[in-house]
Amino acid sequence: MAVSAKRMDAKHQAILRAAADVFQEKGYPGASMDEIAATAGVSKQTVYKHFADKEQLFNEIVLSTTAEIDQLVRLVAATLDDTKDLEKDLRRLAKLFITALMDPKVLRLRRLVIANADRFPELGATWYERGFERVLSTLASSFDRLAKRKLLDVADPMLAANHFVGMLLWIPVNRAMFTGNHEYYTGRQLERYADAAVSAFLSGHSSARSARSRS
Repeated sequence: MAVSAKRMDAKHQAILRAAADVFQEKGYPGASMDEIAATAGVSKQTVYKHFADKEQLFNEIVLSTTAEIDQLVRLVAATLDDTKDLEKDLRRLAKLFITALMDPKVLRLRRLVIANADRFPELGATWYERGFERVLSTLASSFDRLAKRKLLDVADPMLAANHFVGMLLWIPVNRAMFTGNHEYYTGRQLERYADAAVSAFLSGHSSARSARSRS
């Protein structure tokens, strides 16, 4: 039984990987269950044993990736909640964050979800809520706690979280979304964007700056 279950899980994962590749190459309308089965190295009957139809398969591919956001959520909270050096820890967080979200796999999936937002609006909304919105909410909560410790000056923590992430990702993500070039930026370039975002964010939200402006 255990061996059979492992084989079933292995086939399930193989189908998911193959389907992700086919959807990304052909788009949702152009992808077929026949091609997905061939890419996975299984029969079409096997694909249908695991997934009722193409829509269910697409949904699972999209939503299964939200589990990977858990790592980013934990990273945000762990980095900022007990910080002794806010600028240093924000820079570290920004570098890890931009590296994770500029991963080619994440960018391709993001483009796939956006391309099918009209066809599957509820799926897109769920993906956003379980993924990116959770990170923003966690970041906003961290900013709120930092404000209470007088380490940041933020009137609206959620708006501040959106500003921080927006400055971090605007340039590289936009280029990747529009050009399809996921390898354009080097690690050093992404680090430069991360450092610049932190500097700009702290210039507007540091408690020391606010204290100086009031004096």
